Amino acid sequence: QVQLVESGGGLVQAGGSLRLSCAGTERTFSIYAIGWFRQAPGKEREVVATISRSGGLTKLADSVKGRFTISRDNAKNTVWLQMNSLKPEDTAVYYCTVVVPGTARPRNDDWGQGTQVTVSS
Repeated sequence: QVQLVESGGGLVQAGGSLRLSCAGTERTFSIYAIGWFRQAPGKEREVVATISRSGGLTKLADSVKGRFTISRDNAKNTVWLQMNSLKPEDTAVYYCTVVVPGTARPRNDDWGQGTQVTVSS
């Protein structure tokens, strides 16, 4: 399976923006549908956004619609999560992983270290 590395997290004030990156290590990166997930302290991991292999189909969780955007560039083996109008409740560790195409279901239980996003009020 392709290895994915998350980056771009940090500390930001409410209303601010961050762009997370998910970099893949394989030339076959374009065959994978990718999802961004997050896990806040004491809560279960939840899906934030998914993107199809070509990037033509994206889905966002209701809690982030209108604020977050997911995109990809297969030539760069990268998927991005643009996060605008951040709220304190967006604070979490964010992960990317391969998902089953057309779903928000991770293809396996292989998770990276993630990237911490902290939004101060």
